[in-house]
Amino acid sequence: MITTIFSKSRPFNYVLVTVLLMICFVVIQSAHLTSIGFGLVLAKKAAFLAILISSLFITNFVTKRNGLSKDSTYPFLFFFLFLILFPSVLLDSKIVVSNFFLLLAMRRLVSLQSLITPKEKIFDASLWIFVAALFHFWAILFILLVFISVFFHVSRDYRNWILPYIAFFGVGVTYLMVAVIFNKGLIDDIISQSQIDLTFDYFTNKAQNIAFSVFAAIAFLFFAAQLLSLPSKPLILHASYKKVLFCFVIAVVVFVISPGKDNSLLVYTFMPLSIMATSYIENLKIMTVREVAMLILAATSLFSFFAQL
Repeated sequence: MITTIFSKSRPFNYVLVTVLLMICFVVIQSAHLTSIGFGLVLAKKAAFLAILISSLFITNFVTKRNGLSKDSTYPFLFFFLFLILFPSVLLDSKIVVSNFFLLLAMRRLVSLQSLITPKEKIFDASLWIFVAALFHFWAILFILLVFISVFFHVSRDYRNWILPYIAFFGVGVTYLMVAVIFNKGLIDDIISQSQIDLTFDYFTNKAQNIAFSVFAAIAFLFFAAQLLSLPSKPLILHASYKKVLFCFVIAVVVFVISPGKDNSLLVYTFMPLSIMATSYIENLKIMTVREVAMLILAATSLFSFFAQL
């Protein structure tokens, strides 16, 4: 039933998932609202929710627009399921905002295959990545994806290799000016975030352990399936799929080395993983197997969400 509904791109699918996300968001946030400055807090939560919903739409848009999936809403659904698998993501606005800017960068990088205005796309993607790094420092590693994209598509023009440095200079100077004028503590925040922490001692309950274990297993499955099926993909899409794979690997590295580690950092993997999951589901020939796989993932995500409340 799930595969039948989401195998097509219908307005109902977007409305259904959006409403479900709003319900989950209200449930998880209701326990954290305070009466102090309630109006301002409510406005911030509404903006946060809008960014979450936009993240789903961007992921689905990038996937469909660049031919990485059929005319379905699987990416939209998968991103939602990964979100509720880790409810802590719905509480971490900084990480979600950082990921939102990375999604904007990925949108530009994946579309680079068309070779239309490549310099603008390279600069825009670099700019968004450095802005994302202001909210979580190690998101800066995604700049490697820009250089990988340049190598795949437009490596002969040396100016394309320089554009990321220009974007870095622009964002860096602007941030330093704002910090010096308004709040010098912003510089200390960046320095504190730049530490490397390889410890994994943040698990506090069995529900988190189960959610992480399930996620690690399905992530490995989708990544391996995408890697093995790459030769069978249309040649024109190879570079795009490779960028998705590299994006996932970088996201895992960011999770591993980031200080203050928790499951919300896994949000960086949701976009590439949603694309890989869509490819995996669409390639399953037996409808029953496809349906069972979707039901298991949906049930696991819902169970994890309520178990971690």
